[in-house]
Amino acid sequence: MSERDERARSRRGLWRRARPRSIRARVTAGAVAVLVLVVGILLALSFVVIRGLALDQVRERAADSAREVAEHITTDRYPGAVPSSGTSVRRIQIVDQETHEVLASSDSLQGLPALTEEVPAPRDSRLDTTVCGVVEGEDPQECFLVAGYAVPDSAYGDVTVLGAAHTPQLLTTNTLQTVLLGLSVLLVAGTALVIWYGVGRALRPVSRISEEMDRISASDLHRRLPVPRSEDEIAHLALTANSSLARLEESVTRQRRFVSDASHELRNPIAGMRTKLEVELSDPEPDQRARERLLTGLLSDTERLENIVSDLLELARLDTGVAVPQELVDLSELVEREFSGRHGRIAVEVHTSGPVYALVNRLRIVRVVTNLVANAERHANSRIDIIVHGRDPAVVEVHDDGSGIPAKDRERVFERFARLAESRERDPGGSGLGLAISREIVQGYGGTLVAGHSDLLGGAVFVLSLPGRDDQH
Repeated sequence: MSERDERARSRRGLWRRARPRSIRARVTAGAVAVLVLVVGILLALSFVVIRGLALDQVRERAADSAREVAEHITTDRYPGAVPSSGTSVRRIQIVDQETHEVLASSDSLQGLPALTEEVPAPRDSRLDTTVCGVVEGEDPQECFLVAGYAVPDSAYGDVTVLGAAHTPQLLTTNTLQTVLLGLSVLLVAGTALVIWYGVGRALRPVSRISEEMDRISASDLHRRLPVPRSEDEIAHLALTANSSLARLEESVTRQRRFVSDASHELRNPIAGMRTKLEVELSDPEPDQRARERLLTGLLSDTERLENIVSDLLELARLDTGVAVPQELVDLSELVEREFSGRHGRIAVEVHTSGPVYALVNRLRIVRVVTNLVANAERHANSRIDIIVHGRDPAVVEVHDDGSGIPAKDRERVFERFARLAESRERDPGGSGLGLAISREIVQGYGGTLVAGHSDLLGGAVFVLSLPGRDDQH
């Protein structure tokens, strides 16, 4: 690293250490910095404007006095000094334009030379200038604003009438700058205090929220953050965080229940296998038939364990959201190929209304429909009807003529490891995960899977709905 880069890095480090840490301090510092810039510009503009207005006002007073005298001398001379009565400015001179000799003046300028030898421009009858240190007895630094009018062919001849007025003390000292600067400092300081207090008050709920967050742990997920009544962004943040905590609590609760149920489901076949092995080992001379029964039982328990583990792995994949390839599948063709012509104890009939397309993973959607049909086969008496119809949504209905599902249990059957009494009797080896996996897959495609009463066959009906496509293109 070069020396230049090192210096730049050092400056950045110093800035990071020097800048305020809290939001309150950063907002206040930033606002004050902007305010100082704006107030500085306004201060300069105000000084220029006020100074200009004050000078113009004083100069106009001098011009008014000079104009009154100019109007008078167009016909008459003054018998003595130029009187100040009737004029707002007491310093008046009547100066010859050629010789610059003072022909008449007010008492305060008696015996003094002309205030200025300048004359109005040929096309401009008025003169405006500033002179300093020309009046005896005055401060040498004292300056006057002089306004004059050219009066040709007056009672005194061709003359210039000059009127002089003091430059306002407000402008000759630092009074104006001091006043404006003091007001600006008060404004900036007051604004900084208001912002500091306002931001602190606005962020006060954040401190309470932070304190409450520190108290929340895995065992205290039922706690919620305080929601301020301000109905602002912080209140919205607190509500959003509470919603997230509620979902997290529900997820953790489900995970705990899932682990508990999985342990229970895995314990049963393992315990059965252990018992069978212990019985077999306790018999010193088992016969061939007993050994075959043992092996058959162990194989059944192993298959059940394998099914449970496979279902658990599938749920884990669904929970992690692992992407799988999707394709446009004709659900009518898929159902007909998988289930038409099936022979067995339960008759399965497929009804379609032409191609029905959905963007899905073929293997997963086959598993869903197979789970629904297998569930129907466990409970049906003699018949299952599969109906595929719709365009958007694409719908697959699986009806059976069994005893149906009680209304209170139609959501419970989709819970993990949930098995109703009839299901346990008809299929003791089931894992209770098939319907849960099916709903997870369907919801991953933006669809729904619900259970209800079949008006067609009188038993249960499972309705699978998926976002459809108009055609295969």
